[in-house]
Amino acid sequence: MRTILEAEDLVKVYRIGKVDVPALRGVSLEVQEGEFVAIMGPSGCGKSTMLHLLGGLLTPTSGRIVIDGDDITAASDAKRTAVRRKKIGFVFQRFNLFPTLTAEGNLRLAERIHGNGGGNPQQRREVLRLLGLEDKLHHKPLELSGGEQQRVALARAVVTRPAIVLADEPTGNLDSENSALVLNMFQELNYRFNQTIVMITHNPEAAAMCKRIVQMRDGNIVEQAPTVRL
Repeated sequence: MRTILEAEDLVKVYRIGKVDVPALRGVSLEVQEGEFVAIMGPSGCGKSTMLHLLGGLLTPTSGRIVIDGDDITAASDAKRTAVRRKKIGFVFQRFNLFPTLTAEGNLRLAERIHGNGGGNPQQRREVLRLLGLEDKLHHKPLELSGGEQQRVALARAVVTRPAIVLADEPTGNLDSENSALVLNMFQELNYRFNQTIVMITHNPEAAAMCKRIVQMRDGNIVEQAPTVRL
């Protein structure tokens, strides 16, 4: 097993007016290839800042970030963007689907952004089948339920087989039935394809489906431990 994502002594300070507001206070984390990790903690503890730093969406005030062998700590915006496109899949609480594109069109766009212009139709359909969306290929977002839209967003994140999937409260806008569907799909992707996943969640039941839980408070990691399988 190899380390696929590494954060070392991450500090992030936001400047609000004349006041410095620390969001992270020296956080270190290693994620191994094939792990499914939950990050938990109260609102404002730094979870989302942490995830955005790990995905190269933010630059740390200090510290070091390595994504699948690429040190992006002092990288240019262009370099961080290139690493993000090639190696990271994002799933957010808001689905962020393009409303004028069908489910398949949203996936094809992700493939083009990734740099695979023609994509892989067989792989695309396999992902859609796994997520129970094979009959929704030609539906646009407004023709889909909330749960279906989130599953399309998940399919878009994994269709290019990124090294890492980062998910920020992916079930936050879903009812319990659709939450269970999405979480089961995450678990299936992790087990079947060894997909590395780091997920922020407030839901203890969602966290229990992961292999490890990282607890944060006040900009620090205060505890981390493997989940207990009954």
